[in-house]
Amino acid sequence: MIGLFGILDMGAHSLEAQQLGTEVTGQNLANVNNPAYARQRVLMQTATDIQTPVGQEGTGVTVVGIQQVRDSMLDSQIASETSTSNSLNAQQLALQDAEAALGEQVSSTGASGTNSIGSPNGLAQGLSNLFSGFQTLSTNPSSMAQRQTLVQSAQQLTSQFNQVSSQLAGIRNGLNQSIQNDVGSANQDLTDIASLNKQIVLAQASGGTANDLIDLRQQKLEDLSKYANISTAAQPNGSVNVSISGATMVSGITQTDSLQAFDAGGGQFLVRAATAGTTLALSGGSIEGEINVRDGALAALQSNVDTLASQLITQVNGIYSAGFDLNGNTGQNLFTGTNAATIGVNSAVVNDPSKFQAAGTAGAPGDNSVVLALGQLANNNVAALGNQTFSANYSQVVAGLGQSLSNVNDQVANSDKVTQMLNTQRSSVSGVSLDEEMTNLMSYQKAYEASAQLITTVNAMLLTVINMKTV
Repeated sequence: MIGLFGILDMGAHSLEAQQLGTEVTGQNLANVNNPAYARQRVLMQTATDIQTPVGQEGTGVTVVGIQQVRDSMLDSQIASETSTSNSLNAQQLALQDAEAALGEQVSSTGASGTNSIGSPNGLAQGLSNLFSGFQTLSTNPSSMAQRQTLVQSAQQLTSQFNQVSSQLAGIRNGLNQSIQNDVGSANQDLTDIASLNKQIVLAQASGGTANDLIDLRQQKLEDLSKYANISTAAQPNGSVNVSISGATMVSGITQTDSLQAFDAGGGQFLVRAATAGTTLALSGGSIEGEINVRDGALAALQSNVDTLASQLITQVNGIYSAGFDLNGNTGQNLFTGTNAATIGVNSAVVNDPSKFQAAGTAGAPGDNSVVLALGQLANNNVAALGNQTFSANYSQVVAGLGQSLSNVNDQVANSDKVTQMLNTQRSSVSGVSLDEEMTNLMSYQKAYEASAQLITTVNAMLLTVINMKTV
């Protein structure tokens, strides 16, 4: 039999166990609003029994550990979906910026559901104003007022091309800067994960627990997944290996490699493993999204706008250069430059609208053949524009951008729903429930009071025994 002193020892161990349970419950309650925290619970088991003449007799309770309630599969799914979500968000933001740069709004009109675009400051209106100016001048080719209006329309259009090109280039540069910034943030996460691995290994090697450090490491892993899709492998010593696109970045307590942004040529920033030197084919995260939209939809948009501008220059100058101005001069071009960034209006015409070459014959101020042909360009299909008119081609470009943005918006909405669902599932497993913790707190409190009463009772019994000896 364990005797009275054994019962006292049993009561003391129970007090310690209930106190630890209360402390862990308090830790859970304190972190109820901490999204990175996984609830903990005290693991208790029956203390080793002793053999007595009447059979095995219990010796109370012992604490075997503090367990963290975490589902590694859910953690992995959340990290993966975080990568997908941040890739889509990066693309969505860039496409929204591109849409703002064009300054156009797409709407569906008519029974056929065809797309129309329009904005008082957009390229669509600028093209319309230019060709309307050609048509108007053809009715009175010697009018200086109409010539001045036409030149102003041409200047406005070229300025719009220049502005769109500049803004698209700014978005591209901004994406390159974001890639470099995100690479720096990802490398800091890799450094922190390796450091946390070391702390966790040391804590667990000495027989302790590292639950709070594991919470922090998981938070760092999920933060890293915002920038790139990662693969993790748990190790027996408590560390986690991390790799990105097949390149090992963290092995145990050591950061073996890091990400590096580099210019692959022409301002096209890509990402490689700094030590291995291999370019990484990223499959998720904001870095992948920024590269994807920069080299995909944004590059296509810039190319289409440049093609539209270059064809306008070629087609208009091809007709205009053969014309004659009011002074009988010929051979000049109306537009200068080669693309949307460099297109401009001949300064000689800007300074003197009488030099606009509207006539097809020298010395014939009333001749409108050249300017009339220029006006008819609005209805001509251009082979380099997919056999479309200037306006139709630009409408298709804008509609294509709108469709790309719409698709990304749908994907972002779907990803947000999946992320919310996964977080809800993890919260049900690892989150702190106030009702559950309050119930546990009351249970530990009552058990502590009962253990204290046990000690009080045994103490009274011991006093009785002592008093018996002194009688």
